[in-house]
Amino acid sequence: MSSARPELVVVGSGFFGLTVAERVASRLGRRVVVLERRGHIGGNAYSERDPDTGIEIHRYGAHLFHTSNERVWNYARRFTEFTGYRHRVFSRHAGGIYPLPVNLATICQFFGRAFTPDEARALIAEQAAEIHPAEVTNLEEKAISLVGRPLYEAFIRGYTKKQWQTDPTELPAAVIARLPVRFTFDDRYFDDTHEGLPVDGYTAWLERMADHPDIEIRLRTDFFAVRADLPAGVPTVFTGPIDRYFDHRAGELGWRTLDFEREVLPVGDFQGTPVMNYADEDVPFTRIHEFRHFHPEREHPTDRTVVVREFSRFARPGDEPYYPVNTPADRSRLERYRALAAEETRRRMVLFGGRLGTYQYLDMHMAIGSALSMVDNRLRPFFEDGTPLGR
Repeated sequence: MSSARPELVVVGSGFFGLTVAERVASRLGRRVVVLERRGHIGGNAYSERDPDTGIEIHRYGAHLFHTSNERVWNYARRFTEFTGYRHRVFSRHAGGIYPLPVNLATICQFFGRAFTPDEARALIAEQAAEIHPAEVTNLEEKAISLVGRPLYEAFIRGYTKKQWQTDPTELPAAVIARLPVRFTFDDRYFDDTHEGLPVDGYTAWLERMADHPDIEIRLRTDFFAVRADLPAGVPTVFTGPIDRYFDHRAGELGWRTLDFEREVLPVGDFQGTPVMNYADEDVPFTRIHEFRHFHPEREHPTDRTVVVREFSRFARPGDEPYYPVNTPADRSRLERYRALAAEETRRRMVLFGGRLGTYQYLDMHMAIGSALSMVDNRLRPFFEDGTPLGR
């Protein structure tokens, strides 16, 4: 892109930001500048080759693409083909390994006998009846009312406590609105129509989205450091933390963050599967990723593998925010930020989007779908018809 005045500024180059940039550039023919504070594009979906093994790793935790949204699927395939990968997860508990989500194999293995689907359904219903749904007051009670106490204590209690750094009895029931239990031997993690991993990796996919003559990517550029220098009258799509945009005027929103511990091991295969959950509370990490298993079609070293242990905790100032905590206090603050955001859209033509900009958990396909909707419903009418963004 030339140094010509941009017609849209996008803050953040994750899937939401790049989808907006790509559509506005290619469909609407407008010049877009994308500001990215990191040294690479892609946000948390960024992938790279491990320097010691050559295995592609997801630097910010495993990313699995799945969707039942045909528009999102067709859009994604403009930039990448997908493998036939189907995600399956296992959990270690008390020395055993079980498939998740809970399915008929999990139930048979855990309770040590062969159940028919009807027998398993009756067993779980009997155990879940310990707590009536109307009596639920916290996450623990909600989980027990869904799957019963034995399965809750084995696979949910310790994992949840590590994930949230909070006892499940102190977490709201809404955190775990539903727990899938399958009374068949179907062990797929996702139920979506489409699933797979980008053949050439996430970074290659994202780079193709950004490869347009009317898109300029500015890496290592902090929006807040250059905000005063941006051209007046140019709309902005902001995908960073909404509370940070307003200098925490309504208070800081709660976030969880992740820490990763990488290790190269002198074996060709460490755990035999991409993701292994560790349900027991006395194990400090929540799961281990072994990235070679995400792409079994590729050639990998036979004498080395790379594993990444994942730890979860509350974010502190300066940490990378990953997931909204979403306590009642957070929701109250968020309402105030939404009001501020609506006024900012009206006065300064700033739109807020993405996981951080809306303070909600969005899978990749949800972020892409939301970005496509923003282009359709807000940016296209603005650029083509002059419709105010803050209407």
